[in-house]
Amino acid sequence: MDTLRQRIETDFGLVEFEYTSDVPGPSPLPFGDVVQHLPVVDEISEDLEEILKQQRLQLRRLGAVNPDAQREYREVNERHDFLTKQVEDLRHAEHDIREVITELDELMERDFRATFEVVAKEFKEVFTRLFAGGSARLVLTEGEDLDTMGIDIEARLPGKRTQELALLSGGERSLTAAALVFALIKASPTPFCVMDEVDAMLDEANVGRFRQVLEELSTDTQFVVITHNRHTVQAADVIYGITMGRDTTSQTISLKLEEVDERYSSN
Repeated sequence: MDTLRQRIETDFGLVEFEYTSDVPGPSPLPFGDVVQHLPVVDEISEDLEEILKQQRLQLRRLGAVNPDAQREYREVNERHDFLTKQVEDLRHAEHDIREVITELDELMERDFRATFEVVAKEFKEVFTRLFAGGSARLVLTEGEDLDTMGIDIEARLPGKRTQELALLSGGERSLTAAALVFALIKASPTPFCVMDEVDAMLDEANVGRFRQVLEELSTDTQFVVITHNRHTVQAADVIYGITMGRDTTSQTISLKLEEVDERYSSN
């Protein structure tokens, strides 16, 4: 019993033992509620020793008491609450962005189809004018959305059957491409347009019709045309020529046709 009492004191700290008047010894100190009052045990159970061993083992596993544990818990808890709120804000932002993307997709598809109809109409007219007959149309290829959808050109030249663009000759493809560019400009005029030797494969008749459309559209759009064809050059207001000098370096020569006309008219 004494050994067990000593172990209890070691494990549980200060306890108050039962004192009787017939037992000699010093009087107990008046600890009051400072010490723990243990019940009187007349008989010890057989498994008490094993229970104590298990309790001591659990205490050892717990390790030393961390006095900053409460403060660390508050800090971690505050951090957890902050991050949780951030995640909720991100989810709301993701939802809002997805709604905006969906709305933009609908607007783009609506505007695309409206613009496509206008360009397709202008393309038919310009194609027939450039080729002096025939017909052509723009066709949307199959696709679930605008990302997978494409545009094909079906052309029927004068006196020929309908063909795909890949089956046309080089000059026919060049003139068809010019018709598409002119249709885009007529549907939505741009400040300027650069054309690099578009008329290189065209004969004189096609160049004449190409020049006429070019002059008409030049009222709203400034064209920069790179060409070696003298008929196309005649439609220009300003001509820039590139020549090689004596030192084999490139030189630029400019000429305004309006000034030339004034000189000849004055003479």
